[in-house]
Amino acid sequence: MFPISTKLFALFSLLVFSFSHQAWAQRAPTATEINNYIGLQKAAHENDLVTLKKLIADGAALDERDSYGRTPAHIAAFASNDEIVRSLAEAGADMNALEMGIYDVVTIAAVANDPELVSLAIEVGNDPGLITSIYHGTALIAAAHLGHHEVVKRLVKAGAPLNHVNNLNWTALIEAVVLGDGGSNHIETVRVLVEAGADISIGDRDGVKPLQHAVSRGYDEIAKIIRGTMQ
Repeated sequence: MFPISTKLFALFSLLVFSFSHQAWAQRAPTATEINNYIGLQKAAHENDLVTLKKLIADGAALDERDSYGRTPAHIAAFASNDEIVRSLAEAGADMNALEMGIYDVVTIAAVANDPELVSLAIEVGNDPGLITSIYHGTALIAAAHLGHHEVVKRLVKAGAPLNHVNNLNWTALIEAVVLGDGGSNHIETVRVLVEAGADISIGDRDGVKPLQHAVSRGYDEIAKIIRGTMQ
């Protein structure tokens, strides 16, 4: 077998991650799935609160799954129908249910950069620290990855675990650096995490810490923020 250089292996690993991440990204209901919705699923997608409440009063199954394992709450979250989510939760729907992609309402809202829905879901019973996705991550890690700093702020305030390490061996802080673009959104995300007490000493599986990642990428402002905790 030919030896593989460390740099080549790192590049290969990143390509594999990028492909698998796209392949396993959140999947909103397709047009075909939506066309097949009836009952609570249809009402949840269409934001039909009157019909939804009538169906609930008539004893409709609150957590009935569609073909991808989505409950009406998941469907409403993808459509950003906040009051539907509230009504379902108040009626007793499982706010910690996971669909086939292993996502809950909070993580769906976090990826969509929907701070209001994130707060609402937590208010009505969704655990902000739930382990989600095939990467065994959290809503906080997903939001940090995307630079959704207002969502990150709300999750932190709600008690989401700051230093959870996913199966890539990355924390929310590491993802904000490694998968971020170093721009204003990721800078603010890093600021929120660091000011909240994120552990800057946790490295990736090779022991590379967030500061080292920031420096190697030329993310000077992010490096400055992280260095500020070391003084």
